[in-house]
Amino acid sequence: MARRAVPRPQRGNEGHGRRLTEAFEALEAFPALAESRNRLLRLTRDQHASTGDIVAAVESDVALVIAVLRIANRAQSPQRGKIASVPAAVDVLGAAGIEALASRAAVFDFFERTAAWDAAPERFRLHALSAQRAADRLVRELPFDDRDELLISALLHDVGKLVLEHAYSGYPVEVHAAARTPEERIRSERLELGVDHALVGGVLARRWGLPARMASAIERHHADDACGEAAIVRLSDMLAHYGNGLPIDSAQLLKIGRTVGLSSDSLRAVMYDLPGTGSAGPRRRMEPCPLSAREIDVLRELAEGKVYKQIASELNLSTSTVRTHLHNTYGKLGAVDRAQAVLLATERGWI
Repeated sequence: MARRAVPRPQRGNEGHGRRLTEAFEALEAFPALAESRNRLLRLTRDQHASTGDIVAAVESDVALVIAVLRIANRAQSPQRGKIASVPAAVDVLGAAGIEALASRAAVFDFFERTAAWDAAPERFRLHALSAQRAADRLVRELPFDDRDELLISALLHDVGKLVLEHAYSGYPVEVHAAARTPEERIRSERLELGVDHALVGGVLARRWGLPARMASAIERHHADDACGEAAIVRLSDMLAHYGNGLPIDSAQLLKIGRTVGLSSDSLRAVMYDLPGTGSAGPRRRMEPCPLSAREIDVLRELAEGKVYKQIASELNLSTSTVRTHLHNTYGKLGAVDRAQAVLLATERGWI
């Protein structure tokens, strides 16, 4: 079968720019899964629903996350353009604002597809959630200062693919052709289109007013010199492919793992955990953590079954200092012993 030509942009090609602009505008109405939207509406109308329930419902759907972050970052508030997590966005918009947003949201039903998007929303959602699960697993191995932001960056990392799919009829099948790994596909996009989905995704994130660091992570997650958040997002993307049985470049996986400070043994442990995971982990609670960073460190060691002397040795502390940290921890959590302290902190997502 002859391969259909995909229009390649030339410098100054107004048609190319117009295609992308129209695709950017179309993403303003990217549809949420009907079930996700309906569940969110039920929660916003339930007086007994907690903020955590609403946050979890939003986070279950990429389109809802996009809409909530976009609107929250455009709202007139001190946090305008700085909101990088769903909890912060829900706090700005409130339950009434979330309900209004969900009521207006376009929806997608896998069994009743529309000509505009076909199955793209569901394909995108499944990979996005896989990448988010991978990022959530990675953050347990890596020192990173904003887990919530990283999870959203991982969720939205491929949003540029939706733009390209809307702009070019030959995307992704004809553009990617025989390309199999993420690296091969990004090269094909650059060759055929002159742009790639990561670059386009970063532009879109900035159009939406998302925080600069998040937009940069999306834009640079396929860059050869990606580091920090962008590199963790790239690793999450590769692990999502691996977890779903898709081909990846093992040498590149190891290289990116080392870039973010992950040993080969830690990377193997992450890869072992990923297949078959059904969620991003236990639901996060909205209560702020009352523990200091050092108290959390000590409690994590305690959760692994270590005794005071072992914890002191691991953290380079004295045994009496470990006892003091744990005494303070029990008081802050209202726990009567180590088992209850570990249980409470784990349930609330603090360790």
